[in-house]
Amino acid sequence: MRQFLVVGHDAPTTPEFSLDDIAGGAGRLDVLCRCVTSAVFLSHSVREAVRIHLVLGDEFTVRVDGATVKRLNPDERSTAALIRTALEHREEAIGRMPAESTPGVTIRRMDFAATLEALEADATVVTLHEDGDPAVDVDPPADPLFVLSDHREFTGAESSLLSATADERLRLGPEVLHADHAITVAHNYLDTDGYTTY
Repeated sequence: MRQFLVVGHDAPTTPEFSLDDIAGGAGRLDVLCRCVTSAVFLSHSVREAVRIHLVLGDEFTVRVDGATVKRLNPDERSTAALIRTALEHREEAIGRMPAESTPGVTIRRMDFAATLEALEADATVVTLHEDGDPAVDVDPPADPLFVLSDHREFTGAESSLLSATADERLRLGPEVLHADHAITVAHNYLDTDGYTTY
């Protein structure tokens, strides 16, 4: 299982946002939507063994499961609509119990720390960061949970938590990438067994 955990620092925590302004009025939700499509889609198919977790405003976590998701299309607007629908079900998320808003999309009342704690037991936690070890020098991990930030840097508290939790800290190339591009490169890193098999 491949998993991605993306921190959305300015992401909305209520469904009161316009689908016509997800890059501005919805706290750069466009970045998170592109991360979802990069994580889940192949050309004309879906990566079923993938889950992506979006931490929204350090209050809720929306999970998209490639094995069961329905009505997900490779465009930002329809992905934002699925996230907005999840937020419409946020009151049904009690404690850490999820509420399913649409098939394959759930919302939990969990912040970054709680989400990371829940996922780390069954995964190799890998922080994707420009200051990490070059991926070409590190064997691809089993059952990776790639953790990355949106358009902002990790906060001090997030960085400290990752320093204590992560098994690896990787950089994927010589240039700093957008979060959704980093997800695509991480998939390629795994698909090619560390860039060795094509």
